[in-house]
Amino acid sequence: MSTIRIGAAFALITAAALTLTACGSGDPATTGTDAKPAANAAKIPTTDVVSSVAKNEAAAALLPADVTKQGTLRIATSVGGTPPGALYLPDGKTIVGQDIDFADAAAKVLGLKLHREAAAFEVILPALGSGKYDLGTGNFGVTDERRKVIDFVTYINDGQGFATRKDSKLAKITDLVQLCGLNVATGAGTTFEATLEKNKKVCAAAGKKEYKVQTYSDSGALWISLQQGRSDVVMSTINGLRFAVEQQQGLKFLNEFHRLDVGFAFKKGSKLAPAFQAAVNQLIKDGTYDRILKKWRTSESAIKTSEISPPEVK
Repeated sequence: MSTIRIGAAFALITAAALTLTACGSGDPATTGTDAKPAANAAKIPTTDVVSSVAKNEAAAALLPADVTKQGTLRIATSVGGTPPGALYLPDGKTIVGQDIDFADAAAKVLGLKLHREAAAFEVILPALGSGKYDLGTGNFGVTDERRKVIDFVTYINDGQGFATRKDSKLAKITDLVQLCGLNVATGAGTTFEATLEKNKKVCAAAGKKEYKVQTYSDSGALWISLQQGRSDVVMSTINGLRFAVEQQQGLKFLNEFHRLDVGFAFKKGSKLAPAFQAAVNQLIKDGTYDRILKKWRTSESAIKTSEISPPEVK
């Protein structure tokens, strides 16, 4: 996985309110022209947890009449190179992942079909505002800044974490001051980059050398930088880091740093949000939700109930 280039992503979003990207995903996105399959394909879960999902009339009744009539929605998906979010199978065309299962299952509850388009991570949120897509997935964290311009329907709780080499003396990062003097690798345009840049001042306040933030537009390059010692630690999604460390020798997951709700993204004021909230809650009720989490080994990220754009937990 670390040596495969997974396409371009992580460019900074121009709209200021959208610059806090993933919860961030930290996973690079791909488009149909530069998509590459994930390495270690044998480790990708293949259990079918969606086909048995039944339509729920009460949830479907919350859909706008025009959506019910057309029966389809346009969904943009950021496709990374590492489970559990969204990734390509070895055929380079089939997209699988936790985000895919949740979106497909919610659509089945609502009696809808999804027309999915792989889109670069950084363009999805602005494209929702323009009406190009009806909803988007990309491990989008629900931040207070984003809630001003985007509506979210939560389906999992992920967040920020750290990983490093096994020979590192780092054991757990509870305060960013522990990073002082180190090279920290992360994805450009993510909440991780924003958090790191915002808090560089902690080093000066502690009388220590400032840490250096190294941003990458490619997951392969990011992990190579860690493996080769050009960076000392990686900051990314909790679930993504765990999977990445599992697939690469010589690395270790350090710890969770900050949890954040993740949700389907919609244009602000979208009438689709209540229906998708009801759909997620139905999946929780009928057990499909737990089956999806177990498939992708993310049960620790379960939520008890779906919410629409809840306040960010600081």
